[in-house]
Amino acid sequence: MTIAQSTEFPRPEPVGHGPGAVGTPDEFAELLPQTRRALLHRLAVGQAEGRAPSMTGAVVRDGRAVWTGAWGAVAGEAPHGDVQYRIGSLTKTFVAVLVLRLRDEGLLRLEDPVGRHLEGTPVPDATIAQLLSHSAGLAAEPRGPWWERTAGELRPEPADLFDERPQLLPAGRRHHYSNVGYALLGALVERLWDGVPWGEVLRREVLEPLGMDRTTLRPEKPYASGWAVHPWADALLPEPAEDTGLMGPAGQLWSTLQDLCRWAAFLLRGDARVLGAASLAEMRTPAVPPESGTWDAGYGMGVQLLRRDGRLLVGHQGSMPGFLAALWADAEEDVAGVVLTNCTSGPAAGALAADLTGIVLAHEPRIPEPWRPLPGPLDPELLALTGPWYWGASPHALRLRAERGLELTPLSGAGRSSRFRAEEDGTWTGLDGYYAGETLRVRRDRDGAVSHLDLGTFVFTRGPYEPSAPVPGGVDPEGWRV
Repeated sequence: MTIAQSTEFPRPEPVGHGPGAVGTPDEFAELLPQTRRALLHRLAVGQAEGRAPSMTGAVVRDGRAVWTGAWGAVAGEAPHGDVQYRIGSLTKTFVAVLVLRLRDEGLLRLEDPVGRHLEGTPVPDATIAQLLSHSAGLAAEPRGPWWERTAGELRPEPADLFDERPQLLPAGRRHHYSNVGYALLGALVERLWDGVPWGEVLRREVLEPLGMDRTTLRPEKPYASGWAVHPWADALLPEPAEDTGLMGPAGQLWSTLQDLCRWAAFLLRGDARVLGAASLAEMRTPAVPPESGTWDAGYGMGVQLLRRDGRLLVGHQGSMPGFLAALWADAEEDVAGVVLTNCTSGPAAGALAADLTGIVLAHEPRIPEPWRPLPGPLDPELLALTGPWYWGASPHALRLRAERGLELTPLSGAGRSSRFRAEEDGTWTGLDGYYAGETLRVRRDRDGAVSHLDLGTFVFTRGPYEPSAPVPGGVDPEGWRV
């Protein structure tokens, strides 16, 4: 097999879709030559040290691919961005988006037991949220032979996926990765979309709106063949590429570098035609404690979470016989890295994808959006709420944000910060931190003047232990002293 090498693909095109997919100014759209070389060097090292027949990589920033490259060969030629690779468990991110879409359309609740919507499952009490987050305690793999290397016909019915112990751990307590759980979610999608196969639902509801016409259930030319690499010799063995049938939602999809750049842009920004940014942010919320006991890695709903160099990365890694894939995105920096390769083991695709994002941020730190004032008109009553507030003697600042939102931050020492969404009834709901889900209310005295803020029973006053406010336990009548 002749090994060809490619430096970089032609200039990437924008991949963002929908509201908010705005490119950077022209002078910052292209990466600097030294950045591009560092990215290519990292990709080449990953391909060479991992002994992969081929490897492609990309970086997405501000809604567009800003760099794509390849090293190695597919059928004797350098692979381009339209060559399909199998993406394994990255498929789960697509299935999760379909499930969240059903939730947003009111067809299910994440708290629903799956048995409410799907008959015949041996784990009817597992909730949809638990299946999404791998916390239902289900077995990791289906019964029978190695499912990734055998035909789906071996398991023609959902009952064929489970042995006599479908649930191994108590539901909701631990993260235990389950490919079978995503097979159930795929069946759930089909059931609630009136029997339409999940792959067809995915094509119609997600792939077509995002322009991802090269993401398919079965390979379509041009595509890379999957290989195993001999551990002690530079020799190759072809891997089978089976249709896994009912297990397809766990890892069936084939895709291209160009399509996954579009997917990365979507996961970072959302698209109203598919799933909004708020639901995608919900997917990124850790669902259960990680198995390691430390928060270096975790799982949300359909996405893996990784803390690396002080940054939170969201995405997924994937593997199928003959293929490895990884997509890691940093929502705060609006940057993502994608890696595809066609060998069963060897390259550290996940670490490489994360490194691609880190290289860009190290060489070319993100240029922030220009500050702009809030869109008018400005509500003077809301403006009057801003400024310092005190929980006891602890000073906090309340700031006004877009769409009548508020943000509470401590001004000294450690404290609890949270953003709040305005509600129609005049209250605010916490979005993150300790106060997530809690209600913030503005309390007034008999004259209608603002007395204090009530945040889940915590009283915030304009002065430290303000005597005129209803501080729980009261304020000593002698006041402060020296």
